[in-house]
Order: sequence, then structure tokens, then C-alpha cells
Amino acid sequence: MKEKFLRALSLYAYFFRIGWFTFGGGWSIVAQMQTDFVEKDHTIDNQELLDIVSVGRSLPGTMIGNVAYLFGCHQCGVLGGVLSVLGIITPPLIILSIVTLFYHSFQNNLYVARALTGVRAVVAPVIFSAVLKLQKAETPLPKYAFYGLCAAGCILSFVFHASSILVVVAGVLCGVLYHGKQSRKNRS
Repeated sequence: MKEKFLRALSLYAYFFRIGWFTFGGGWSIVAQMQTDFVEKDHTIDNQELLDIVSVGRSLPGTMIGNVAYLFGCHQCGVLGGVLSVLGIITPPLIILSIVTLFYHSFQNNLYVARALTGVRAVVAPVIFSAVLKLQKAETPLPKYAFYGLCAAGCILSFVFHASSILVVVAGVLCGVLYHGKQSRKNRS
């Protein structure tokens, strides 16, 4: 019990440390988790992280909060999930509190505007890097179907401006249909 509690506290500390860098909707955190837990610690593999991210992205709420909770639960139960979420939300809460207090000073500050421009410029490559690493995970879909589904999602989002909810639901339906077809094929 004590070991599990200490592990949960270490998850709080980890997510608190990386929570200061939650730019880009949390994808930069997923990239960091992939480096730390998949490549370095071998705590989980790419497939497990991909599953956690897929479920976390599909649930209501913030993606990175959901991912932190699911990962924490995966590592050491509900306490790990709760402490992981608290760790990931504490830094942004502190930053937002400071920005709110000094909003009028920050609003027209040239240096703040330039800093945010720099952050926006480097977030895209971090997100792209995370996507490339996660796509290497084993998937039951053949590669052509995986890439086709990704392309269809991009087209729905960027060309037709479809709702993210619609895109996720369409992806779920495609996965269910594909696996249903495979199950029928395997029974024959």
C-alpha cells in the first residue's frame, strides 16, 4: 500500500513537472510521456500509450487531463489517476492565476506577444513528432487502412470543417465495422 501511494505521489510530481509545458492542447505532453515511459523506462509500450491517448481523446473533457487520469489509473489505480490529473492541472492553474492578476500589463506587452509567437511555432513540430512515434505502434488495421482513415479524418476536418465529434464518431464506426468484418471472415 505504501509503495502504491509513493508511486502515485511520483506520478503527481512527474505530471506537475511537465505540466508547465502543456502547450498545443497536450500533445507535447504525450510526446514527453512517449519518451519517458515508452523509450526510457519501458513502463508501457507504444500500443498501450496509443490506446490511452485514443480513449482519452474520445472522452469529454480535456484530452491531456483524460490521458493523465487513464495513465495514472493504469499505473496505480484511482489514486494514481487523481494525483496525475492534479499534477497536470496545477501548473496551468498557477500560470492562469498570474496572467489573470496581471492581464492588463500582459495584454499589450510586445515581449509576451513575441514569446507566444515562438511557442506557437514550435508546438506544431512537437505534435507532429508525437504523431509519427505513435503511428509506429501495432494496429490491427492494415497500414493502408490506417493511413486512409487518417487522410479521411484530415479531409473531413480541414476541407469540410466537420465537427471533431463527427470525425471521432466516424473513426469509431470504421473501427467497429472493420473488426466486425474481420470477425465474420475469421469464423468462415
